[in-house]
Amino acid sequence: MIEDRTNDIAAAAGRLTRIGEYLHLEAKSAEADALEATANEPGFWDDPSRAQATMSKAAELRNEIGSVASVRATLEDAEIGNELALAESDEELASEVSRSLADLNKRLDDLELSSWFTGEFDHGDALVTITPGQGGLEAQDWAEMLLRMYTKYAESRKWRIDLNDVPSGVELGIDRAVFTVHGKDAYGMLMSESGVHRLVRISPTDEKKRRQTTFAGVEVLPMLPDDIDVEIRDEDIRVDVYRSSGPGGQSVNTTDSAVRITHLPTGLVVTCQNEKSQLKNKETAMKILRSRLYEIRKAERDAEIEAMKGEKLEISFGSQIRNYVLYPYQLVKDVRTGVETGDVNAVLGGDIDRFVVAYHRWRVGERIGAAQGGGA
Repeated sequence: MIEDRTNDIAAAAGRLTRIGEYLHLEAKSAEADALEATANEPGFWDDPSRAQATMSKAAELRNEIGSVASVRATLEDAEIGNELALAESDEELASEVSRSLADLNKRLDDLELSSWFTGEFDHGDALVTITPGQGGLEAQDWAEMLLRMYTKYAESRKWRIDLNDVPSGVELGIDRAVFTVHGKDAYGMLMSESGVHRLVRISPTDEKKRRQTTFAGVEVLPMLPDDIDVEIRDEDIRVDVYRSSGPGGQSVNTTDSAVRITHLPTGLVVTCQNEKSQLKNKETAMKILRSRLYEIRKAERDAEIEAMKGEKLEISFGSQIRNYVLYPYQLVKDVRTGVETGDVNAVLGGDIDRFVVAYHRWRVGERIGAAQGGGA
């Protein structure tokens, strides 16, 4: 029997209408027109950096408008396909409509999320740090598992990851991971992952096969665009070089190309060893330092900076945002939203969209609720 998807299509159409209203597409189209018109002004290309930023912004707006138009076209095709499948009892066409709707709803999720990202850096790149917490050596193994999960997730979203600093653990796993995620909405999306992640499993190193609980902390910060000014004086930093090692370095690298930068006034230490070039590693380390200093200085001016990376908690019991249980049963559950799944392997393989989307729905709901409460 052919399934009638008319109601599903109508629901998707309603979502698309609301998303279009949130995104203010007409205003964005006018803004793109205005930005593109400046390219014809005399002297526009005299400042290549400014010109590139202007055209990049115009392209970003056009891409957003085009994404909505593409979804609308797919929705119209699904509507026609559904009508034909019902009229001709075409099971193959009906299956195609179902697949199209599944893909359509995922694209609507992405558009809806993007419409909620209103922060200055939400649509840009992210700087992610994974730190092993309570649990000894096995926490280092857990940190490496999380790094693999986020790498797979980035691949599924066609984001690019640069591993800036991933030194090996003492016996297994990694001592930490610092990496940059490049892609549309990377920071906005990955804000959901900032916090403590708890793993429960049979210890892979315990001969008695006892259950072990381990923790790792994830910090997510925006990677600052080049036009954001953060002053770093030469006399305030110390630069040390050393030999790259571990998963983040190159096994064939025999030169002292890894870079460690210490910001003397704050004590911040940033390391980078993913490139064979000392110069490139220093450049990346300085970008990371800029992001971290920006966060500190903005926090001093505005306590709301904590919303960018979540509340700082001890990486141990009672502070986790998500539990990953591999034994005695299999379950991944987000403490904040209540979303859960028994498909642990899929989650650790990078299938975390359900958690990311649910977190942002919850965050927007909390924000709206607070606003309504404040106005009462």
